[in-house]
Amino acid sequence: MNQKSLLTRAGYDQLTQQLKDLKEKQEHLITQIEDVAQPDESGEDGLASQLKEELELTNNQIEQIEETLESSEIISDKTSFDSIQVGCKVKIKVSASTKEFYIVNQLESDPTVNKISDQSPLGKALIGKKINDEIEVEAPVGRIVYKIVSIT
Repeated sequence: MNQKSLLTRAGYDQLTQQLKDLKEKQEHLITQIEDVAQPDESGEDGLASQLKEELELTNNQIEQIEETLESSEIISDKTSFDSIQVGCKVKIKVSASTKEFYIVNQLESDPTVNKISDQSPLGKALIGKKINDEIEVEAPVGRIVYKIVSIT
């Protein structure tokens, strides 16, 4: 990763914990592989193959999180913003309803709790905009116009 990843403090802490958990899983998998591997066996047993595949996936996840943490910058918890950026809570109006989203890094995104990625179509459209700006986003149902009500 060449560019800095902007993370909230909560997102950084979550990734740090996830990395710790994955390293524990990695150690457990290595122990399991050693236990099932038979040095005198000519062929590889199915369980050992499955464990090795899982270890490879775990190693890849560890590498990705380590790269992200090494190249990340923790954004400060500001109380007000001039324009939308990672770490903002944004209230937008669409038709007659109002929705609130928290703009976060893609690794922190969780639409079930209104945390949207700065790389999502809506997130990309919101970044850099100000209160009262209107944006158009292409959605499966067609173009949707949003008006920015507040930024906190």
